[in-house]
Amino acid sequence: MAAPSHVLPFLSPAGTASSVRAIPRRRAAHLRCAAAAGQAGFFTRLGRLIKEKAKSDVEKLFSGFSKTRENLSVVDELLTYWNLADTDRVLDELEEALLVSDFGPKISFRIVDTLREEIRDGKLKSGAEIKAALKRCILELLTSKGGNSELNLGFRKPSVIMIVGVNGGGKTTSLGKLAHRFKNEGVKVLMAAGDTFRAAARDQLEVWAERTGSEIVIDNDKKAQPPAVLSQAVKRGKREGFDVVLCDTSGRLHTNYGLMEELVTCKKVLAKALPGAPNEILLVLDGTTGLNMLQQAREFNDVVGVTGFILTKLDGTARGGCVVSVVDELGIPVKFVGVGEGVEDLQPFDAEAFVEAIFP
Repeated sequence: MAAPSHVLPFLSPAGTASSVRAIPRRRAAHLRCAAAAGQAGFFTRLGRLIKEKAKSDVEKLFSGFSKTRENLSVVDELLTYWNLADTDRVLDELEEALLVSDFGPKISFRIVDTLREEIRDGKLKSGAEIKAALKRCILELLTSKGGNSELNLGFRKPSVIMIVGVNGGGKTTSLGKLAHRFKNEGVKVLMAAGDTFRAAARDQLEVWAERTGSEIVIDNDKKAQPPAVLSQAVKRGKREGFDVVLCDTSGRLHTNYGLMEELVTCKKVLAKALPGAPNEILLVLDGTTGLNMLQQAREFNDVVGVTGFILTKLDGTARGGCVVSVVDELGIPVKFVGVGEGVEDLQPFDAEAFVEAIFP
């Protein structure tokens, strides 16, 4: 009777493998390769599909950035009756509008200098052309510095996503909304309640698990450390065939170096449980803090190596320009933006849709 395909080749006393039983191993290797290719294709399609949904949800993005758009409505007022003699005054007021919307001094000065040069060279001859050039400058900043904003889910199951950030930024809520998006695409999701320091965080994640129909791994004895919970979750994810493991972590100030180092331990534990994990480390940043988020982002990136940002609470602020600032400063893409309280309001970030949303 033929040996099952998972059986390794039998070694004879002389140390040579039996050719009869080596065939199943080659077949098993072929099947493993085919399975891996299938999983890679699944994750590639999933990342692309979630990103494509951003284009169909553009109305949510428009309503979410209404306060920033209101701030920048002055752009149309300035450019409608623009003439060459008014160039310096108009550009000064345009620069001020960008600064108020938290684009930051460096970006605001750079954009205005580019516009001034193109006007001087005769490339821009009307207010409409200046506005188009302004939007083009912002889009180029986002696409050249931010790279690919699709989720990188790897090539085999489970894909592991680690969520980090300070307390109060919307970390656990963002994880829950992300799980909702995955579940809508038929993905089998496992949550890991790695915020073991806050009982409320575990309870909140359990509510999200129930709400989204996801499974969850929690600290049952209430004494386990975060790395142990995350390791247990990834091992269960492998064992039970989950597609995605979403790992919550304890909120921490970026100035608390002891707690920041714990994130490094969490990352190492995930990699030990599943080589290549985590596939994404997403830093949740509170959009209402504006440019103050930059220092947080730098510290987290230096310690744990952030792969993407989730910017939350942007519907409650006129500081939408901070999206451009954080990408320009760190060269890390924004993956999602929070533009409302609803479960659907964590939107995949699309640079082109964003630029259209912030200008009237």
